[in-house]
Amino acid sequence: MKNPLALLFDCGATNVRVIAMDIHGNIEASQSYPNQTEADPHYEGGRIWNVDAIWEKLCKAAKIVTSQIDTSRIVGVATTTFGVDGTLVAESGELLYPVISWQCKRTDSIMENIGNYIPVKELYTTSGILPYSFNTINKLIWFKENHPELLQHPKVQFLYMPSLLNFRLTGNKLNDSTMSGTSMLTDLSQRNYSQKIFNALELQISLMGDTASAGTKVGSITSRASIETGIPENTPVFLAGHDTQFAIIGSGVGMNQPILSSGTWEILMSRTQHYTVSEAEFGLGLTTELDAEEHTYNIGVNYLGSGVLEWIRRMFYMDIPQEDVYSVMISEAEKIPMGCEGVRVNPDFLDKENGSEGAIIGITLQTTRAHIYRATLEALAHKLKKALQAVEKAGNFKAEYITCVGGGTKNKLWNQLRADICDLPIRLIKQKETTVLGSSMYVFKATGFFNSIEEAQSHLDYQPEIIYPSSRNV
Repeated sequence: MKNPLALLFDCGATNVRVIAMDIHGNIEASQSYPNQTEADPHYEGGRIWNVDAIWEKLCKAAKIVTSQIDTSRIVGVATTTFGVDGTLVAESGELLYPVISWQCKRTDSIMENIGNYIPVKELYTTSGILPYSFNTINKLIWFKENHPELLQHPKVQFLYMPSLLNFRLTGNKLNDSTMSGTSMLTDLSQRNYSQKIFNALELQISLMGDTASAGTKVGSITSRASIETGIPENTPVFLAGHDTQFAIIGSGVGMNQPILSSGTWEILMSRTQHYTVSEAEFGLGLTTELDAEEHTYNIGVNYLGSGVLEWIRRMFYMDIPQEDVYSVMISEAEKIPMGCEGVRVNPDFLDKENGSEGAIIGITLQTTRAHIYRATLEALAHKLKKALQAVEKAGNFKAEYITCVGGGTKNKLWNQLRADICDLPIRLIKQKETTVLGSSMYVFKATGFFNSIEEAQSHLDYQPEIIYPSSRNV
């Protein structure tokens, strides 16, 4: 087959999509529908994902996509979703409780009191995951404390969101390692679930069922799924999983090549074969997850990014029409010298609980809004430098450049400040659909079109644009 297609099911928090992508990374057909949480009918104030509704939308999208392509070119299917979420299922695959969303607050108190089971720093140094209340571990504890009868159900199993959807496609239950790596239930050194953690929770490790790596065949499209989706019966379905890991793969980065996803939040991650998860990394806010590739890890840190800039816009630029505001902000700030004539910003607007309060200091009667905006850009670039240093130390490497993706890369001044302050080139790529692209690579590798993910990455033209530090342009 000269130009095969991978069919990707992509379930995000705001949209669910089905995309047909060819081996060159081109999208031949796609369809999306809005997604959102619903109220939990069994728990007041709770938020859940309605898997039936999500499946119905994905089936509808798949039928539209398959009507627009030659389905004989589909060589495989893969599913990717947000991390941590899933639920308990019976042997038949029936959901024993709705999928509790990562947006639900019911597990906040569980995370606060996790020490009743196991010390939080011991959890961190074992799993590498920061203590977020939405972590899978807290949902299992919630079931244990609120619905223990579900855990006694014959052959009960926990399935993550991608696996719940794959079950509807194939009738087979199989979790993937990238989702397990977000759970706070694993032992990084073993790349598997931690017996020590499950013993502390007084839960059976068998609850998590079988786990396999990205690209493993789950099964094939059943006759029922074929009727519901339009995908030919017996089309193979392969594991993908947590969207973040596949976005990293899809961006084309290799080992020890950090990537910054720049949006409301800045998320800096790097694929490494080394990691450190001591109390020092805990204090720096580093999370280490399992990469889609064996023996590889993703070390990351996140902090508020464009969310701070949006606050600046609302406070100081409301007189500028929406269609012009960003170009005005940038053009005014470009006239301000580095250092902003003494104006400085602490961009930690959400860190008051940790003793760090956002602030704007050094203001004089000559200070303009441009000073404040540029100072914020400089502060965020310094934040990136500090984050990079922490990731480099934990991963035992030295970066040669930073790949940047996301909405924040449209700001040319910010890109240049990142390059100048980090003293590293900034690599921008044209490919935007990195999550589904990364997932497609595993379909094409599993079906023999590539021998490795590195070969799949090298097969694509990312059309990179390199922003060099100003000092190197002299």
